[in-house]
Amino acid sequence: MTTPALFQPLSVRATTFRNRLWVAPMCQYSVEDKDGVPTDWHLVNLGGMARGGAGLVMTEATAVLPEGRISPWDTGIWNDDQRDAWSRIAAFIRGQGSVPGIQLAHAGRKASTHRGLEGRGAVARHEGGWDPLGPSTLGFPGLAAPVAMSQQQIADAVAAFGAAARRAVDAGFEMLEVHGAHGYLIHEFLSPLSNDRTDDYGGDLAGRARLLLEVIREVRSAAGADVPVFVRLSATDWKEPEGWTLEQTVEVSGWAKAAGADLVDVSTGGNVADAAIPVGPGYQVPFAATVREQAEIPTCAVGLVTEPHLAEHIVASGQADAVMAGREFLRDPHFALRAAHELGHEIDYWPFQYARGTFAARP
Repeated sequence: MTTPALFQPLSVRATTFRNRLWVAPMCQYSVEDKDGVPTDWHLVNLGGMARGGAGLVMTEATAVLPEGRISPWDTGIWNDDQRDAWSRIAAFIRGQGSVPGIQLAHAGRKASTHRGLEGRGAVARHEGGWDPLGPSTLGFPGLAAPVAMSQQQIADAVAAFGAAARRAVDAGFEMLEVHGAHGYLIHEFLSPLSNDRTDDYGGDLAGRARLLLEVIREVRSAAGADVPVFVRLSATDWKEPEGWTLEQTVEVSGWAKAAGADLVDVSTGGNVADAAIPVGPGYQVPFAATVREQAEIPTCAVGLVTEPHLAEHIVASGQADAVMAGREFLRDPHFALRAAHELGHEIDYWPFQYARGTFAARP
């Protein structure tokens, strides 16, 4: 029987992913000490998904600077203590046959917020919060107004991405992703709805994309030639024509490829609060297909892909090179093992400890 497209290996630079069903970055807000150091929760959460057969297991949005955290409870990789804590998690993921990946992030104007179970909204300074930074003073509704970044602060952020990339590689991560989506710092610079700068980092598309490209080059230099570098982009603000658009995403994706990116992880939205988003199974897949075709760069599709046959169709039809799932892996950390069974494909990476639980072992 022909191997389903979803379970065919994919090689990017020196890294080979055993399949194309991957774990998306998902914030956990679980660093109770608020020091950015990942904990046993992160080991068990991510390790369980690796044990469950995923080809890639990605960390949550991991801040490159303290002020780049979405919330005080986020993980980071701006110091060596964090690097060392991540190293055992990366090693366990790799030991289960999955590729350990990390998403490098800066939340920009959406930083210093409460975690979801506590109502979101801004965390005040007396509660341990901080003043968020952004491309301009344009704020996100319901959050604190950001401080417009100076060019020195921009340069410091770019350098922080590079330092984080070096720590990530030293920790054993085999794939790095630059977070440029969902209304966080890089997306804020890209979109005219959040960037009204008049210097080199604003204005036309080239100016608004300058930060992204500088970060990609810095991360590529730090990662070296062998480590894949992905970029997550929101393909649209869902506020056309005045906001960020698919056409701009295609053009910038081509620039990202030239700067050293290997794949675009295509999502949408997150930069404005009043966008009308037609949510449904696979609703973001057409954006990934367009970027893949027109920018001539591999893509990953995301967005309510919860069913194995839909994931298989996306890859088999050439709309994307891989699929990331989030909520489905939360519901079932063994989603990849189940998907292989439902697609009629036998895999050889069931954990041996679970041999009696394989579908083939059923009486």
